[in-house]
This record gives sequence, C-alpha cells and structure tokens, in this order.
Amino acid sequence: MKLAKDGLLTIIVSAAAAVLFTAFLPSPWHWLGVAMFIFCGFALWFYRDPDRVFPEGESVLASPADGIVVEIEPAEHPFTGASLKIGIFMTPVSVHVNRVPCECTIEYIEHVAGRRIPTFAPKASEVNERHYVGLRTPYGPVLLVQIAGTMARRIACWVKCGDVLSAGERYGMIKLGSKVDIYLPAEIKTAVKIGDKVYAGKTILGAMNK
Repeated sequence: MKLAKDGLLTIIVSAAAAVLFTAFLPSPWHWLGVAMFIFCGFALWFYRDPDRVFPEGESVLASPADGIVVEIEPAEHPFTGASLKIGIFMTPVSVHVNRVPCECTIEYIEHVAGRRIPTFAPKASEVNERHYVGLRTPYGPVLLVQIAGTMARRIACWVKCGDVLSAGERYGMIKLGSKVDIYLPAEIKTAVKIGDKVYAGKTILGAMNK
C-alpha cells in the first residue's frame, strides 16, 4: 500500500517515538509506547494511498474524491461559467487523497480563508476554508474545490498552474473528514445520484462528447 507524502513525517516520528518509549522508559510508562504504536497504526491507515485504475469509457470524468455524493445541482463560478456541481462528503474513514477527473492542465488556483462548520451543512461550500483548482480539459473548464470541515486541519495541494496531469492523477489531499465539490460542464450526462458511494479516480461521475 502506498502512503501519501504528507503523512510520511508523522508516520516516521510516531514510529520512532513508539520504539524509544518502549525501549527506554521504565515499566510503569510503557503504556506511552503502546499508545504511540496505536497512533502510528492509525497514521498508516489514514494516509493510505491505494493505486487506482481509471475507468474505461469514452469521454468519462471520474470522481475526485472518495466519499458519498451529497449534492447534485446547477452552479456557476467565474472560471467555469454555468455548470453542474457534484458535492462529495469525505468521511473520516475515506481515503483522503484527491485526484483529477480526466486529463487536464492546471489553469487556476486560489485559496480562500473561511470558517470550519460541518461540511454537510448547506452553506459549507460558500463559507468554509476552501482551495480552488481550475482545470482546462478536452471537455471544457472543470473546477475542483477542496473544502475544510470541522475536523479538517489542513488542505494540501500538490500542483501549480501550468502542470499537465493525466486522468486520475493525484493532486492533493485533505486531512480528516471534509468535502470536495466538482464543477462539471452543464451538459454532462451524470452517472451518479445523491447517496451513491464514490471512489477517487475510479467511479465515473458522468460522460460527455468532446
């Protein structure tokens, strides 16, 4: 199992602390070593980054995140114009690495400070801390929005303007439960509905002609 690069330091430090605490602390304090081993195990699980095979199909766009579809509605943004927004709620047990939905070039990046209300709240996409990544794709502009939630402590974005990414390639992650919105061309034929469970770089959200 691959691990997200943002978690490597946490995993190394917690593993080293677990070994040191167990080896050198007197017996009444060995529980600290056990606690650190448990934390290291959690970190290994949380920062897991499994390989994904991009779905077959003509002109398909895949989910940017693991989670549950909680919104499908018309939307508009200056980068995309009129579009269809699909909101994906990432639970604390989801894989938290995010992927681009198709081959693309990064054209727009913006970070907006904000609140940290629960991401299932209707206004979370508008008022919470969020990070926008705009993509130029063969199907028109697509916008990805990483949204911090109550527990999310950090939004990580690993790309910059001008980067060219292949379909399903990793572009960032959000630590702990949160939400990712994707703004798709309005004419896309959707393949999901509210309540569906989706997987980043694997589940088809919809398809359209080039």
